[in-house]
Amino acid sequence: MRVVHETLPSQLTVPPAPLGRIEGGATPQVKIGMIGLGYWGPNLLRNIHDLANAEIRYACDLDPKVLVAIGRRYPGIRLTTDRLQVLSDPEVEAVVIATPASSHFSLAREALLAGKHVFVEKPLATSSAMAEELIRLATAGGLVLMPGHTFLYSPSVNAIKDLMDRQELGEIYFIVSSRVNLGLHQPDASVIWDLGPHDFAIIRYWLGENPDTVSALSRSCIIPGVPDVAFVNLRFPTGTIAHLELAWLAPSKLRRTAIVGSRRMVVYDDMSSEPVRIFDAGVMPPDPESFGEYKLTYRTGDILSPSIEAREPLTLEMQDFCRCIRESGTPRSSAELGLEVVRIAEAVDLALRVRSEVPFGHSVSSPR
Repeated sequence: MRVVHETLPSQLTVPPAPLGRIEGGATPQVKIGMIGLGYWGPNLLRNIHDLANAEIRYACDLDPKVLVAIGRRYPGIRLTTDRLQVLSDPEVEAVVIATPASSHFSLAREALLAGKHVFVEKPLATSSAMAEELIRLATAGGLVLMPGHTFLYSPSVNAIKDLMDRQELGEIYFIVSSRVNLGLHQPDASVIWDLGPHDFAIIRYWLGENPDTVSALSRSCIIPGVPDVAFVNLRFPTGTIAHLELAWLAPSKLRRTAIVGSRRMVVYDDMSSEPVRIFDAGVMPPDPESFGEYKLTYRTGDILSPSIEAREPLTLEMQDFCRCIRESGTPRSSAELGLEVVRIAEAVDLALRVRSEVPFGHSVSSPR
């Protein structure tokens, strides 16, 4: 077995997925109000602030101390603890919401009713009924509604999707993902709704289909009634199965996914300097003339580490949000995909309640 640390040969080239025209030109800047500047909000603010086609008009948070720190770093941004000041300003075109999950629906609904385009961190809402209402409001108002499924903008995730779309991996047999770390326990969401949406969105994006059935095991180790470790199984119509390990209780942080196909296998490790490794390995069952002659042939070839463009997914995500506002487009992380992610999380919760495998329901077409 040989490890190759170079750009893949032409038949396995993985170009970055285009997001459309963003930088340059005379396109007016999108004027944005930020709501929520706790754990993740500052990362969003930094990326939006650095975009050529966006302008942060407001930074809003309930904690004045947080606003003081933001004001020191970004002196030109208006600071407020009152979200209504942001929503009532006619110059604000779009609102970016990075608050606890339990507040996503109410804040996004207020913003849509105020005529603002909305980006809201994952999950889109805490129930499919709420997510559907947000989609109805956005559609009626001709507004962009975008959930924050950041990994859909990861160059590594898109390199793998390109390989899948071009059948370079063959039939996808199964996917195994581990997303674990020590913390952070959320006060208003289980590990299923906190970490799970990342993998639900990635796998849904890769495969372009919803699962047929869902099953799961979980345990609430620290806070009674709030699962902090879960093992989720998804079965898809094409036969692919996926197993997800989610935990806030682990000795080290792990972000690793293995995809096993009939032609090749891939390991995606978001924590590695080589985030995508392609294994030219598999099993070749011959056509036996008799049962006694049946023998499997195992193929173990090169391991390829493709050259992946180093771009911050958050930057690409915010670019896509602004592009869709200006061009009336649909984001890669669409509201419809966000709704399906919420439905998967709901199905996991149901499977845990009934302690059995449950049917998922219907499917929608994959976003592009």
